[in-house]
Amino acid sequence: MVSKEFFEALADLEAEKGIPQEVFIEALRTALISAYKKQYDDAAGDVDIKIVPEKCSIKYYIVRTAVDEVVDRETEISVEDAQKIKKSYKAGDRVEEEFVPKDFGRIAAQTAKQVILQKLHETERDNTLSEFSNKKFELMNCVVRKVDMKNVYVELGKGQVEGVMLPQDQVPGERYEVNDRLKVYVKNIKAGSRGAQVLVSRASTGLVKRLFEEEVPEIKSGVVVVKEISREPGQRTKMAIASLDPQVDAVGACVGNKGSRVNAVVAELGGEKVDIIQWSENPLEFIAKALSPAKVISVTEVGDKAAVAVVPDDKLSLAIGRDGQNARLAARLTGWKIDVKSESAAAKMEALRAAEAEAPEEESAEPVPAEGAEE
Repeated sequence: MVSKEFFEALADLEAEKGIPQEVFIEALRTALISAYKKQYDDAAGDVDIKIVPEKCSIKYYIVRTAVDEVVDRETEISVEDAQKIKKSYKAGDRVEEEFVPKDFGRIAAQTAKQVILQKLHETERDNTLSEFSNKKFELMNCVVRKVDMKNVYVELGKGQVEGVMLPQDQVPGERYEVNDRLKVYVKNIKAGSRGAQVLVSRASTGLVKRLFEEEVPEIKSGVVVVKEISREPGQRTKMAIASLDPQVDAVGACVGNKGSRVNAVVAELGGEKVDIIQWSENPLEFIAKALSPAKVISVTEVGDKAAVAVVPDDKLSLAIGRDGQNARLAARLTGWKIDVKSESAAAKMEALRAAEAEAPEEESAEPVPAEGAEE
């Protein structure tokens, strides 16, 4: 194991990976000591190992304490014997006696290999965590490198770092093929037993927000603010926005000239519909806007964060949406429970309530005296 090539390999790793030799050497020293003790349970005294890259050497030492009278031969050595090794030794000194371990070369070589691989693994993980620490919740370009039955593995950025897109982060109906170029949202970066794991998503609402930031300078600069987003990936998104500058039309800024900006986002989302909603501090007004593209006649609060929205009869299906999607997304966007009713149905209910309110109360019957009671 001890060869000039071994230490040259460490120097190459330092140059290529930026990992100082000292990191490998200290880890290797500790691992070799542990491996030796496991291999030789009856080894006398403590063991130390010194690795000197400049001399391309690894030396083994038995370490004992010099004493006037030896009680424990495994940990102690007489001053007389210690001075045979080095004349300057005196009582209380730490005495190092070099030895050459027998039949340890193969184990040492295996240990060195394991230590180097482990350190490379740990360093790459730490470098990934460091590199991506400021990428969380950001948009990144990637290339699909592998697709299995569940997960999609992508190569991120210029550092060729691997990201994984779990099933819940994939868009239903989207097909991912090797070498596809995509934009993904970085959900999380975490350390794992197999290295740093970068979790990315195509289904997150964060993806929509970051895509609009790329296309709309007013959002990037903070003049237009994204208040809320509700999304059913691959089908429809509703995004509520507000302008901090009265001179800036928030909806117009997001739509762009002839729809150029919103169309760019829709194209990246694979044709997913996007409704851009003007946010309002008035929750009932916000609900009416959230039910877009349907026209809303009125919205009435009927309970704790619950409202009834009335729409024209011919717009009821549009307001509710296929399988209730439009109303469901509006409810998520506003945080209110929304009951959508047609104008005629609402009128009938109102008429019924009015009739019930106007109906005279029935005269109560004369009470029947209890049996045995006096008249």
